Amino acid sequence: MQSGKIVNIAGYRFVDLDDRDELRQPFRYICEKLKLKGTILLSKNGINFFLAGEQGSIDSYLEFLESDKRFRGISLKISYTDYQPFRRMLVRLKKEIIALGIDEIRPAELTGENIKPIEFKKILDNDEEVIILDTRNEYETRVGLFENAIDLNLSTFKDFPEAILELPEDYKKKQIVMYCTGGIRCEKASVVMMNAGFENVKQLEGGVLGYFEETDGSYWKGDCFVFDQRVAVDTNLNETEYSMCFACREPLTKEQRISPDYMLNIYCPYCIGKNKGND
Repeated sequence: MQSGKIVNIAGYRFVDLDDRDELRQPFRYICEKLKLKGTILLSKNGINFFLAGEQGSIDSYLEFLESDKRFRGISLKISYTDYQPFRRMLVRLKKEIIALGIDEIRPAELTGENIKPIEFKKILDNDEEVIILDTRNEYETRVGLFENAIDLNLSTFKDFPEAILELPEDYKKKQIVMYCTGGIRCEKASVVMMNAGFENVKQLEGGVLGYFEETDGSYWKGDCFVFDQRVAVDTNLNETEYSMCFACREPLTKEQRISPDYMLNIYCPYCIGKNKGND
C-alpha cells in the first residue's frame, strides 16, 4: 500500500558494459539534477541501483535509464517512505555489482532457472519436498527468513561457494529454491551451485521483496533486512522497529537498544561481543 511522499526504487541487470567508465558522469549528472539520493553501482558486467526521491524525479530517472536499450525493462522493487532513507548520492565503479570473486561466473551469459513467488508459495502450500536455501549474510538472516530455510551463516557472500560444499550430497538431486533480498545474489549463486553438481536449482524471482509484493508473506518468519536507513521491512513492505548500530552496522531490535550494552552512535551488544572475542 502506498504511503509517504518519497519513492524508493531498486533494480539491477547483468549486461556487458564496456563503456562503464564513461557512464559514470551522465548518471551522476541526472541524479544530482533530479535531487535523488542513493547508490548506483556500475561494473563491466552490469548495473545495480538503490535510489529514492520524489515521484517526478524517479519518473525522470527511469526515462533516462530507458533511453539506453541495455537498461530497458529492468524489473524494479518499489516502496514508499515519508522521509529520504539515503544520506547522499553515490555513483561507483565496481569490478562486480555483487562481489563473489569468481570471474567466470557471468549471469549475463548463464544463470539458474527462476521460480515466480506464486509458484513457490504453491510448493509450500502443498507441502512438496523442497530444500529452501538462504544465500544472504548472517546479520540478514537474524532479522528474518523463510520457515525451514537453510541458513549458511555467511559472513560475506564470498563465503557462499565454500559453504555449499558442506551441504549433504543427496541435496544435489533434490529440488532447491534459493533466495536473497531482491534476486541479484541468486543470479550468481545459482551458477555456483550448478557448477558444483546441484541438478535442480531454482532462484526465487524478485527475492524476498518480490515474494512480499506478490503474496501474503506466508511462511516468512520475522522481517526482511534492507540496505538503507529503514533497516528492515515487514511482509507488507512497511518499515519496522529495527535500527542499525552506527559503529558495527549490525541491525538492532528495540530490546537491544535498551540494553546496558548499547550507547547511541558508540557501541552495541554486537560491538561488545566482538571485542570480547578479541581479548
